[in-house]
Amino acid sequence: MSHYPTVNFLTSSWQATQFPADSGAEVAFAGRSNSGKSSAINAITGRIALARTSKTPGRTQLINFFTLGETQRLVDLPGYGFAKVPPAMQQHWHELMSGYFEHRQSLKGLVILMDSRHPLKDTDWQMLQWGGARGAHCHVLLSKADKLSQAEGSKVLREVQAALGDQATVQLFSATSHRGVQEARKILDGMLK
Repeated sequence: MSHYPTVNFLTSSWQATQFPADSGAEVAFAGRSNSGKSSAINAITGRIALARTSKTPGRTQLINFFTLGETQRLVDLPGYGFAKVPPAMQQHWHELMSGYFEHRQSLKGLVILMDSRHPLKDTDWQMLQWGGARGAHCHVLLSKADKLSQAEGSKVLREVQAALGDQATVQLFSATSHRGVQEARKILDGMLK
């Protein structure tokens, strides 16, 4: 059963003029193209195919909005980093996301997916800066934690927490094993209040 039984797809936006009304509260999910962002959204909401997953990185090319209720939304931002797309498309994505962060008043939280084996790349820091500039609570999911031993997971968690300080909260996460799903839900619920 879904933890968020009323979650539904609302709309996809290619440009800022297509965003839904800027009211209520929304939490955006961001991450590099191979970070497991769509799988995380599906695991956290308890819906198998809410966000489309693909073996090809960079399939999310629009900003996708999902309703959680009358005044709450989840936002699936385009992946960044490894996507094999033309430079013009990458430039469009950058403009779309910077426009979202600069003007979206309803943004209350930002969940950033980072592959736990390769965290804190330059683009991840850029995303943290955007979220921080908006005053949004930033939370990092160190994804694919099932691929690390317990000692490796503990080490990377400590290192990322030390690097981020009070910029963001951090946890280990795996959509495959469901490690950290309940913790992520609590964080998400807190952001949406």
